[in-house]
Amino acid sequence: MRTSLDHLPPAKQRELERVVQILFEEFGDAIAIATSDWKKQARILKVILYGSYARGGWVDEPHTAKGYQSDFDLLVIVNHDKLTDRVEFWATAEDRLNRELAITKTLRTPVNFIVHTLQEVNDGLAHGRYFFMDVARDGIALYQIDDTELHQPKPKTPDRALAMAREYFQEWLPTAGEFYGSAKHSIEQGWLKKAAFDLHQATERLYHCVLLVCTFYTPHVHNLGFLRTQAERIDPRLVDAWPRDTRTDRARFEKLKEAYVKARYSKHYRISEEELAWLGERVEALGQAVQVICEERIAALERSAAA
Repeated sequence: MRTSLDHLPPAKQRELERVVQILFEEFGDAIAIATSDWKKQARILKVILYGSYARGGWVDEPHTAKGYQSDFDLLVIVNHDKLTDRVEFWATAEDRLNRELAITKTLRTPVNFIVHTLQEVNDGLAHGRYFFMDVARDGIALYQIDDTELHQPKPKTPDRALAMAREYFQEWLPTAGEFYGSAKHSIEQGWLKKAAFDLHQATERLYHCVLLVCTFYTPHVHNLGFLRTQAERIDPRLVDAWPRDTRTDRARFEKLKEAYVKARYSKHYRISEEELAWLGERVEALGQAVQVICEERIAALERSAAA
């Protein structure tokens, strides 16, 4: 695996050094009071940069009309499956990264990271999951405890890839539609907080759908911002579903993001019918784009299987 960041500007290289430092500091704090043997042996084995900053072709235009900016995408590989628990071991790292981006401005680039064990990554490669194959092919090791290489990928047969893509599509797209229909009903009944949660679930399922159909992998998170970033790497048509030109547009998406927890549990969460109507239109646009992209992907797999 590559280790050089020479293709990145010096400022981006320094930012990545800072990100890795934060991950290690917060992980160290999370395991500092270790009583069990497995926690005493807890280690980060690798930190891998993947996505547009690894491949080249990133976008860094936060001050333009569209305001689009590529994120740093990182895969953290740990030595025990319990260490992948995001709440217990990684929540403070995520909070700190967001704080240094939004408040202290120590970081200029948003950061997304996922955590897996080495076995999970190698299993993904063994089962031909495109996401892990892309990471193995394009990834850059920012840190590694040794130079052990990931397993060689074993691509799926065309028939198996087609069957899996169809299965994911048939499972996830209808459930997104069910939550979208539930949201419309909730709005009619005046159940605005429930409608916000239902729209969140519809959006989450749409992103899981396109990620699974196109890469055979989706991160186990409910964070719509993270899922949106991962999905938009697949096809730029997904970017258009969420206007980002104004603060109002961005704030509405944030309300949808927060709905997973706050719409259910916080008495302070508020959302208007106008906001829900706008979000509903955007979720519908997202659904249309996801359907087209997934159908195109399945058609390509059909041609590959037929050949």
